[in-house]
Amino acid sequence: MDRIIYLDHAATTYTKPEVLKEMLPYFTEIYGNPSSVHSYGRETRKALDLARERTAKALNADPAEIIFTSGGTEADNLAIIGTATANKKKGNHIITSSIEHPAALHSCQYLEKNGFQVTYLPVDEYGLIDPQDVKEAIKENTILISIMTANNEIGTIQPVREIGAIAKEKGVLFHTDAVQAVGSIPNDVRDMNIDLLTLSAHKSHGPKGVGALYARKGVRLNHISHGGAQERNRRAGTENLPAIVGLGKAIELATQDIEARNEKLRALRDRLISGILSSVEYTRLNGHPTKRLAGNSNFSFEFIEGEALLLSLDMKGIAASSGSACTSGTLDPSHVLLAIGLPHEIAHGSLRLTLGDENTEEEIDYVLEVLPQIVQRLREMSPLFNQDKGGKIYV
Repeated sequence: MDRIIYLDHAATTYTKPEVLKEMLPYFTEIYGNPSSVHSYGRETRKALDLARERTAKALNADPAEIIFTSGGTEADNLAIIGTATANKKKGNHIITSSIEHPAALHSCQYLEKNGFQVTYLPVDEYGLIDPQDVKEAIKENTILISIMTANNEIGTIQPVREIGAIAKEKGVLFHTDAVQAVGSIPNDVRDMNIDLLTLSAHKSHGPKGVGALYARKGVRLNHISHGGAQERNRRAGTENLPAIVGLGKAIELATQDIEARNEKLRALRDRLISGILSSVEYTRLNGHPTKRLAGNSNFSFEFIEGEALLLSLDMKGIAASSGSACTSGTLDPSHVLLAIGLPHEIAHGSLRLTLGDENTEEEIDYVLEVLPQIVQRLREMSPLFNQDKGGKIYV
C-alpha cells in the first residue's frame, strides 16, 4: 500500500509529540501518588493541579469544577446518573435528544429502569434540536436536560446557548456532551449557561482512557464509583496522572487558534463535499450544510452497504467509518441517521469522513479520485441498483 490517508478523526486522534513529552516523566521519574503527603506526592499533586487549571481555562470554568474521569463515557454516566439520583427528591423527569451518544442514551435508559421518566426529543432532517421543543417538554418534575453540543456522526452543532438559557430560566440543570466539540469550537460554560459538560482527551490529540466532567459549583452530584475520596469525593480511584497531564496539555493546545485551524478544515471539507456530491449520483449529505463541525462530512450512498464501502476504501489506503453498526455485531443502522429520517436501506450505505490538521488537498483529491470508482463497482454488484436505477437522487 503506497499511502495511508486517515479520515477518521472523530473516532480518535494521534497523541501529539508535545503532549507525550509532558506525560513521559510521570511514568518513570515523577511517579508518586497525588494523595501522598511526602515530596513525591506533593510533586505529582502540582502536576494534577496544573492539568485541572488548563482544562478549566479552556472552558472558562474554575479548577475546582473539573472532575477527571476515565473518558467521555464515564463522564456522561457521572453527569446524568449522578445528578439525577442526587436530585430525585426534586423530580424524576429528564429531557434528552434522539441522537445522543450511546453513553448518554444508555445512562438515560438505565434511569428509566429505576423509576425516572425520560423524554427523547426529535430532530429535524439536519439533526437539529428546536429549542422550543425543549421548552415545551419541561415539566414541574424536570430535573435535567442533556443535549450534546455537536453530533459525533453527522457533525451538526446544536443551539446550546439557547437551550442553556431556557434551562436557566426554568431552573433545570443543563448537561452537554461536548466530546466532539471541545477543541473544535469555543465552549464557554458561563456564557452558555452550562451546568455540566463532558469532554475526552483522545478526540483532541491527547491520550486515550482519560476525560473530564465540568460540574458547576453548587450542582448536587452523587458519585457512581465507590472507594476513596479522590476528586473531592466525586470520583473514587487513584488518579491516572500521566494521562491527566496529557489531557491538560492536549486541551490547552486544542483550544488555541481554533478559528485558524477551522478555516483550513472547512476549505478541505467543502472541497470534499462538493466533489463527492458532484461526481457520485444517488448521494446525500447528512447533517446541517453549514452548522456543522469544520472537519466533519457524512454521506449516504444509495444501493450499497457501508461495511463493503469501508473495506474497499481501506484497501486503497483510506481510513474512514460508517454510520452502519455492522462492524459492532448488529445489523441495525445508525440511530442518528434513522432519527433524521433516512430509511434503513439508505442509512446502511453511509460514510463518515472526518478531517484533521495533517490532512492535505492532495489527500482529498485522491479520495475524490478513488471513491466514485468504488461506489460504482459496488453498485454494479447490487441487485437493487440494477432493478431501480430511477430511484431518488439526493443532492
